[in-house]
Amino acid sequence: MRVVQNPQLQLGEVDISKIEFDKKSRDDMPKLLMGLQYLYVSRREELFKILEEEISPNKDKKNGRPGMDLWKILVLGTIRLNLDWDYDRVHEQANSHSSIRQMLGHSGIFDPHYYELQTIKDNVRLLTPELLDKINQLVVKAGHNLLKKKTQRHCRAAVIRLL
Repeated sequence: MRVVQNPQLQLGEVDISKIEFDKKSRDDMPKLLMGLQYLYVSRREELFKILEEEISPNKDKKNGRPGMDLWKILVLGTIRLNLDWDYDRVHEQANSHSSIRQMLGHSGIFDPHYYELQTIKDNVRLLTPELLDKINQLVVKAGHNLLKKKTQRHCRAAVIRLL
């Protein structure tokens, strides 16, 4: 039984759309998390539809033990692939990095949730190359909409040869 994301915020939890990042940071992590935040805010329905269709499509979503939320799988998998981290580093950062924990839906002191290494491995491996390709197409489409090209006025000038 997997859910996309728990709609009920926990005590102290910050809504993903309201997480603030250091825009002056030169590190890759804030940029990556801002990109995920933009996808969450602007393309949430499309993104979650892709994830629900591809990750365990034949499983009954109403029965069974709760698995890792699809959003958490996407966040951890994206971090692992884009930053070229091994599972041990993802494990350490998922349990200690405050911005990542906020993006995963955890509050500070009120949510001491700990991710086990094997849980991260088992869930992140669900992101197949085909699924990542579909998500990549969504990212490209969102990027094109975000940075629509302005109609450019071309400079038309006559060239006169002077001898």
